[in-house]
This record gives sequence, structure tokens and C-alpha cells, in this order.
Amino acid sequence: MPRMSEAEKRKSHKKILEAAARMLRAQGTEATSVSDVMQAAGLTHGGFYRHFKSKDELVAAAFRTAVDDVLNDMEAAPDDGARTKARRDYVETYLSKAHVDNRAEGCPLAALASDLGRGEDGGRREGLAAVDRVAELLRTGGDSAQGTALLALMVGTVTLARLADTGTEAESIVAAGRTAADLLEKGWPAAR
Repeated sequence: MPRMSEAEKRKSHKKILEAAARMLRAQGTEATSVSDVMQAAGLTHGGFYRHFKSKDELVAAAFRTAVDDVLNDMEAAPDDGARTKARRDYVETYLSKAHVDNRAEGCPLAALASDLGRGEDGGRREGLAAVDRVAELLRTGGDSAQGTALLALMVGTVTLARLADTGTEAESIVAAGRTAADLLEKGWPAAR
């Protein structure tokens, strides 16, 4: 059997990460098998070990890929005005019914934080790194705790809204989260 070129290997690696990032967010780590990921990527199960040592390594790498994907606009903003707009757009999109309904393309922290907390060290480290990275992008002043507080509020809002029995209940939870996020942003120094 001919060996895979480096370019083909990189292309396959990217397909695996993209498929895993979607599936892990949609289904969680326990319900997502290596076999299912490889099939979704259009590859054979046997090829998995050319790319990853274990499922845990895949989970950590796919989580990082998902974080990169959702933070791209905020991190690519070229100046303060663009960063402020990207931040506002991120918060507005995050605290929406559409995000609640779309786990596979949404925030990997809201979808996988509990799984990562119960998993191997690699995934947990990636989760903590994502918290720091997102919190830094969300803060508006000099206090880094503001970004962490906003992120915690946002993740909690989406998590609770996903528990709702009806769309109306979910929207009510999301609306409360948006109100709290506005109050947090406007009154942060006084809130501490």
C-alpha cells in the first residue's frame, strides 16, 4: 500500500478534527466513538492512529479546533472598534435561541465543559486554556475577572436553556441571560 503524502495526511487530519469537533459538541465525548468520527470524515477506522495516539488526544485537539473556529472573528479584529463590534456580535450570537438549538456549531465550552472536567488531563487543560482565552476577549476594562464572569454567565445561560422543555422556556432563560450580561457589563466595578 502506498504511503500517504504529508499534504494528504494534513488534509485527512483536518477532516478528522472538523468531524470530531462537530460530533463531540453535538453528542458529547461518551456518545462519540472514534469509528463514528472516522466515518464522518470519510476515512477508515484503521487510519486513526496515524493521526492520534488515543481518543483523549483527539478530544483535546478537536476541542481546540472548535474553540479556534468560534473565536476567529474576535481574534482577527484589526483594531479596537472592530474588536468591540466582534465582541458584541459574539455575545449576541452566544445568548440566542439559535445557539441553544445548535450544539454542533456552537460554543465548545457550553457543550463539553462537564465532559472535559471528567476526562483526561489533555482535554481539561484545553478547557482551562479556552476559559482564559475567551475571558480575555470578553473583558472590556482592565479587570480580567469581568471577562471570566461574563463567560460563566453565558455558558450557564446556554446550559440551562438547553434543559428547557419548550422553546418558550428556553427563550425566557436566554432573555434573562442577556439582561444579566448587560447589567454585568454596565455595572461591573460596582458589582464587585
